[in-house]
Amino acid sequence: MSLKYSVGKYSKAIDELKDKLNKEKVIDRIWNKDYTVWSNDPTEISNRLGWLDSVDVTRKSFKEIFEFVYEVRVAGYTRVLLMGMGGSSLAPEVFRLISGVKEGFLDLDVLDSTHPEVVMEYAKKFDPHRTLYVVSTKSGGTVETFSFMKFFYNFALHILGKEEVGKHFVAITDPGSGLQKVAEELKFRKIFLNDPNIGGRFSALSLFGIVPAALVGVDIEKLFSLADEEVNDSKKSGADLSSNIAAQIGLIIGGLGKKGIDKLTFIISPEFKYLGAWLEQLIAESTGKIGKGILPVDLELITEPEFYSSDRLFVYLKFKGDTVYDDKVDKIRKAGLPMIELEVEDKLELGKQYFLWEFATAVAGWILQIQPFDQPNVEQAKVVARQMMKEYQEKGKLPELIPTLEDKGIKIYGNVKSKSVDDILTAFLSDCKSGKNYVAIQAYLNPTKEITESLQELRTKIQKKYKVATTLGFGPRFLHSTGQLHKGDAGNGYFIQFISALEDDLPIPENMGEEKTSITFGILIKAQALGDRQALLDNKRKVITIELSDDLKKAISEIAI
Repeated sequence: MSLKYSVGKYSKAIDELKDKLNKEKVIDRIWNKDYTVWSNDPTEISNRLGWLDSVDVTRKSFKEIFEFVYEVRVAGYTRVLLMGMGGSSLAPEVFRLISGVKEGFLDLDVLDSTHPEVVMEYAKKFDPHRTLYVVSTKSGGTVETFSFMKFFYNFALHILGKEEVGKHFVAITDPGSGLQKVAEELKFRKIFLNDPNIGGRFSALSLFGIVPAALVGVDIEKLFSLADEEVNDSKKSGADLSSNIAAQIGLIIGGLGKKGIDKLTFIISPEFKYLGAWLEQLIAESTGKIGKGILPVDLELITEPEFYSSDRLFVYLKFKGDTVYDDKVDKIRKAGLPMIELEVEDKLELGKQYFLWEFATAVAGWILQIQPFDQPNVEQAKVVARQMMKEYQEKGKLPELIPTLEDKGIKIYGNVKSKSVDDILTAFLSDCKSGKNYVAIQAYLNPTKEITESLQELRTKIQKKYKVATTLGFGPRFLHSTGQLHKGDAGNGYFIQFISALEDDLPIPENMGEEKTSITFGILIKAQALGDRQALLDNKRKVITIELSDDLKKAISEIAI
């Protein structure tokens, strides 16, 4: 792996930060788990630095992992449905999408959407007889994960029977969690207990990432052998700092971020493009707080330099031999926009990338003077959503918003003056400034290929018209990723929220093995959307909610820009 970077007039500032890093012995202090690198308060730091030891600690579980994978292969399992959110699901998804599935191993899908259509699709797609259901949550009580587990346990129970169903379920969680207790009571096939001193977004190289990786056939021994190289390099400082790629990247991200260059835009070779979703959570949730934050921009159209503003820092993550983006990157570089360039040679360097970016994020946190291991605003949206679900259970309906506009079958909620959906976004974005603001599209919709493409088209129109950074996230997935930054950063975001009426719905069982239900997936996802909307408004963010009609693709195209 090699590093190049060009930061133009900021070179001197970066050199000064290198000197400061060495003078304050930051690298050594991080490895000594000195919480004062980031804060005088050890809360959620001292018990969140286990990721530094993940490679060594997880390696001790290899024998257990290999035996488990062999056991389920021999037993005839061919599919894995992993149910989890955020750090519990993103790394497994990246392993599957980048590495593929080795012959004879299990294919893996990740369920992290509470949209009832998505849940039903997986129920139809997977034969319980050959499916391993992996329930993955650090806290052991994540509402989405537990809802998935209850639904699929009952679904499998009806088909497999009480004696067999537990053999099809696996738990990955922290010791003493609610999930561990449930898994023991219901006789799950296997319970993996992770190091509790690791936060979710830093858990890629722990059991949360590596058990699913082994199930799809990733060579985890070679993966860790390569990761060892990055671990060793990240300990280098002083005269050897030039060999510490992670620290240098952290210095650049943090140093430029302090100067308002806080839109970290990823250009990633096709072989590695799925890594962007994991990077998005790591960086957004770690840095987006106390009025600060680095906005990661993933899967945005790579376009001409004139459509980018001065608040951009680019990361070109290139797979050796790939030239797909070389010409466009060259134009961006020649335009004088700052850029970090990394070249990787092997898909198994994915483990190196995980550790490199975790360490870089920790260094960036030191420069930005933020605590990268907590997520103080994430709970806000959850609290409001829980209140709304409680109200639904008591009154039989969710709180109703009053639309400010109804046009062409589309309802608009928000403080926007317009008489037509044709110019509703133009009105909403009238004060949006290039070089400062960003636009986040938040879709509480079924993330089909068709819907994703329609929203990406809208995203590109906004990007080119306003010359601002744009992001696209599907709810509730993004709540466990960029949601913290949306509510915790400097407040420069414009949030376009899409919701839709649901034709079909699915009940969520109150308990596993019982039919009683008091809420549905449709109610849950709507409560999550309304809860996040209210949390954004409570933090004085600019929000517009757009409720679409039946033909979602057509409705999205009606929203002109």
